[in-house]
Amino acid sequence: MRHHRWKVGTVAGLTLLYLALPLFPTSGATVDEVVAAEMKNHGIPGLSLAIIDEGKIIRAKGYGFTDKSGATAVMTNTLFQAGSISKPVAALAALRLVEEGRLSLDEDVNRVLSQWQVAENEFTKNEKVTLRRILSHSAGLTVHGFPGYGADSPLPTLRQVLEGSKPANTAAIRVDVVPGSRSRYSGGGYMVMQQMMIDTTGKSFPILMGENVLAPLQMNASTYEQPLPGDRASAAATGYYSNGKEVMGRWHIHPEMAAAGLWTTPSDLARFAISIQEGFTGKSNPVISRSMTRQMLTVQTGNNGLGLGLEGAGNTLRFFHGGRNAGFDAFLLAYAELGSGAAIMFNANDNSGAVKRIVDAVSKEYHWPGSDGAE
Repeated sequence: MRHHRWKVGTVAGLTLLYLALPLFPTSGATVDEVVAAEMKNHGIPGLSLAIIDEGKIIRAKGYGFTDKSGATAVMTNTLFQAGSISKPVAALAALRLVEEGRLSLDEDVNRVLSQWQVAENEFTKNEKVTLRRILSHSAGLTVHGFPGYGADSPLPTLRQVLEGSKPANTAAIRVDVVPGSRSRYSGGGYMVMQQMMIDTTGKSFPILMGENVLAPLQMNASTYEQPLPGDRASAAATGYYSNGKEVMGRWHIHPEMAAAGLWTTPSDLARFAISIQEGFTGKSNPVISRSMTRQMLTVQTGNNGLGLGLEGAGNTLRFFHGGRNAGFDAFLLAYAELGSGAAIMFNANDNSGAVKRIVDAVSKEYHWPGSDGAE
């Protein structure tokens, strides 16, 4: 029996899914059986998933515990860090601002940046950094990803992150290749976008995201607030590195909100995916129009749309994104037309390909295209 192999690019230093690994050997195993085996075999304390079928969440379930003490079970409302899946959710808000005429996809970003500007150099003489290029990772901007900050570490301002000045722990975000000339993943670009959105609206990023995306999509468990407010901390899982060691302070703090700062649940990520599916098929997306949704799911460079990875065509067109922060891994995959998909989050950094095998099990149990040997 053949199985469709989806390719996923490196996200914040992690090739999350569909590596050159063998499929889960018990091909008839249920999702629950595969999840239990992966958690046991690879030391994953807690896992949460949501499965989409025909444009609805048909299953949401938590497994294991929020930490290794085993005192608190993972529930469907347990919060996990989304890592780089923060990017496509933030992209949706940026595209809404484009439709409102407050941002442009193709103008030089320096036209709207007021508190900080992209430094001009020999690479920007003829081609400029634009929002379209930022969203499709082709703006020529540096800084791949962000490690975050320990609970007792001083936190940089957004400007310090952009400038790479202390206490920021990453380099300055600069253009070092001609914008538009190549596809290269850049979390730094999304920090430029975060500044653009703040300058344009005059609002803090968490409030902006809450008003423009999280509330309209009923992603009620989710927040971009960093640090995580105390009243939400009790609902959050504790992160663990791949060696099983607990992240000091339970998790890292990410002032790099647009790139890596989303706290969420698989069910809320599924709601985000459903909004894209509904917008694409012309039903209803309360954030952006059908035409903008279709732009979002149109390849710009490489396999990148506007904020999402893309593969397939027609009724097999699917969009995806992975994420990794210290102690947390996440993955989202959905079919644009078919209304199927899954979101998986767990409180461990896993390098074994567990998430691949879990998605394989979901695809088989719910009869996704390619799961039965069809191409």
